[in-house]
Amino acid sequence: MANLIIDKLQGVKSRFNEVAQLITQPDVASDMKKYIKLNKEYKQLEPIVEAYDEYENILSNIKSAKEILAEEKDEEMREMAKMELDELNSKIEPLEDSLKVLLLPKDPEDDKNAVVEIRAGTGGDEASIFAGDLMRMYTKFFEVNKWKYSITSFTEGTVGGYKEVIMDVTGDGVYGIMKYESGVHRVQRVPQTETQGRVHTSAATVAVLPEADEFDVQINENDIRKDTYCSSGPGGQSVNTTYSAIRLTHAPTGIVVTCQDEKSQIKNLEKAMKELRTRIYNLEYQKVMDEIASKRKTMVSSGDRSAKIRTYNYPQGRVTDHRITLTLYNLHGIINGDIGEIIEKLKVAENAAKLKESGIA
Repeated sequence: MANLIIDKLQGVKSRFNEVAQLITQPDVASDMKKYIKLNKEYKQLEPIVEAYDEYENILSNIKSAKEILAEEKDEEMREMAKMELDELNSKIEPLEDSLKVLLLPKDPEDDKNAVVEIRAGTGGDEASIFAGDLMRMYTKFFEVNKWKYSITSFTEGTVGGYKEVIMDVTGDGVYGIMKYESGVHRVQRVPQTETQGRVHTSAATVAVLPEADEFDVQINENDIRKDTYCSSGPGGQSVNTTYSAIRLTHAPTGIVVTCQDEKSQIKNLEKAMKELRTRIYNLEYQKVMDEIASKRKTMVSSGDRSAKIRTYNYPQGRVTDHRITLTLYNLHGIINGDIGEIIEKLKVAENAAKLKESGIA
């Protein structure tokens, strides 16, 4: 491995040890903001240091095995050393590749929870039905990953599905995985409303936002107008007769958020504030993403909500991701939540592009 990479790894290990010391200092422990920031850095550096320690250990064992081969006369011992050397050499290249990826600059938002928005696009009623299909696909994927989710607001379609649905998703590294889903999803199939059996194309837009915490955004409460109203359920029927649903309007940005998920006004207000922080934070975050995307031609997680990213073709039973020209003939499995393979391939493609740019590869 190149000296440049070794130098970077040694620098990471040095910083890791420094952070480990800082976390134990009384002045850091008493400053919650600083403690959370350092603890997050510690967790991000830990897998790199563990992989580097394993790499150094293998190199040390290779050196020992070579010394045995050079000095040992006993054939049985030499044979054992050869076998060990072959095994160790087979581990070096994959570990070096893994270390290169681990050294790539990480999006600091990747470890965050996310807000997932699905909106029906072109295609009328069929687009709403498709938005409902996408929601079902994602909720099944969330369950497989043991993530928790809750619907904060929704507008149902006239014949099923959703015109719009917004979900809070919490778990390990939700945004870093789900960010690849942002964009326009197309469906090609015979709609339930079609009498002549013709295939139609409809679309829905998915937006995935990293959830902002209280340390990311400071909001002046005087800038927020709060309205309360009765929650409504399917068919417009009243869920409860109390004014528990919340609508927040942020005057400086014009952002409006609503939450009617909980029966308690206090809980709805808490969720709405969390979403408002996320949306304000994302105004700035999207500027950064746009700048990155403009520099990287192969960026597959730019968060561009106008980009057509995937087509679900029912007559042919296929799903095509247009960013990496990947086609899978597993539509039934994918629409039932089996999207892990697609996301993994998108990650690999993005890492390959990053490695090429960084000069590490």
